[in-house]
Amino acid sequence: MRLDKFLKVSRLIKRRTLAKEVCDGGGIEINRRAAKASTNVKPGDVLTIKIGTRWQTIEVLSTPEHISAQDAKDTYRVLAEGKNE
Repeated sequence: MRLDKFLKVSRLIKRRTLAKEVCDGGGIEINRRAAKASTNVKPGDVLTIKIGTRWQTIEVLSTPEHISAQDAKDTYRVLAEGKNE
């Protein structure tokens, strides 16, 4: 699954266009490598998401095409999060 679609489906970022902008701006890494919106994501990948002063590291658990909002958090596991100062 494309990275921008995963970010939207998992509700980590609310809109796919915003996810694409964050990716293009260098705000997302997959397994410690800069990622474009078109990069494929699979279970086991570790994503680092940097938006503004906040960052979050997650592990991808599943990549369903469609999922309810209630189950969206089951697609990833938070490994670390924080705030840049």
